[in-house]
Amino acid sequence: MKTTRIMKWVGAAVLCLAGWGSVTPAHAGPNIDCRMHFQLSGWSVFYKTATGSGTVTCSNGQSMHVHIRAKGGGLTFGKTEVDDGRGSFTGVYNIHEVLGHYAAAEAHAGAQASADSQVLTKGNVGLALSGRGRGWNIGIAFGAFIIEP
Repeated sequence: MKTTRIMKWVGAAVLCLAGWGSVTPAHAGPNIDCRMHFQLSGWSVFYKTATGSGTVTCSNGQSMHVHIRAKGGGLTFGKTEVDDGRGSFTGVYNIHEVLGHYAAAEAHAGAQASADSQVLTKGNVGLALSGRGRGWNIGIAFGAFIIEP
């Protein structure tokens, strides 16, 4: 019962954080399909931090190597490593729109091998993440998922 309430609370927080994203101008032309494959590792003791790298590829032939950072805080403890992460972007008209700070909120608990998924926002751009990894963690965290060139 408590887990359900926590997940509802985290979901509401994500929606609130989504409204803080930057507003992007209207675009002429179709969206492009962009996907990201990445690796990420980090730790948390109240403060959560992780770093990694990946490659974004788009349906219009563009691709870009990216650096990834995740940071935030909350009631969280653990150490994790994602070695087969995947992301799918929505609302993208140019590959450079995937860069920036995405609002993040999560409730997590796991030990040993695990799988996770998360939806993040940055203005009109959405990012759905999924991945497999290993480690241990527990808690609730808020912060940013940052994609840089």
